[in-house]
Amino acid sequence: MADFPDGLRQPDQRSCGAACLVAAHGLRNPGYEEQVDSQTRFSAEVLAMHRRVTSPSDVAGRMQLPWPRMFGTPPWAVERQLAASWDRPYATQLVRGTDRAATFARLAGAAAPAGLYVGSGWLPRHVVLVLDGDDEALRVYEPAGGRVERVDRDRFTAGELSLGGWDVAWFVIVPDVTR
Repeated sequence: MADFPDGLRQPDQRSCGAACLVAAHGLRNPGYEEQVDSQTRFSAEVLAMHRRVTSPSDVAGRMQLPWPRMFGTPPWAVERQLAASWDRPYATQLVRGTDRAATFARLAGAAAPAGLYVGSGWLPRHVVLVLDGDDEALRVYEPAGGRVERVDRDRFTAGELSLGGWDVAWFVIVPDVTR
């Protein structure tokens, strides 16, 4: 999978989820990538995406729980937007309290990008986009730094993610193979 959006950063402290959604949409739609090829254009699209995914209706026009933008992007909005962009069902899975090795394998084997919420031991605070992976590592778009990073299996299973300054995996939003 491509490394879009190399060098493009989230425009503020609350739009990491929206930045990941813009990146995921660009991966699926190469013409869209050309539309957001500068930081200025990327920032404008991320802020527009953030308004859309926190609104009372989702990408398909269905009602969703509105969410204050100051709290970032809710997992259900990431799930619905990824499903629309990639034309397949997605599911949200809580990572805390589960087998991290199994979660790593699910992310590495995903047939499309996946969302990953990371944070402190108390709260999820940041969203990154898992681009792809293999048995050894995941390739992750980290929107705070605007770069693609490698997260190896041992680091993931040990809970030492260091993504955007956060170590603890909270949620994953992955293609749902059961539907």
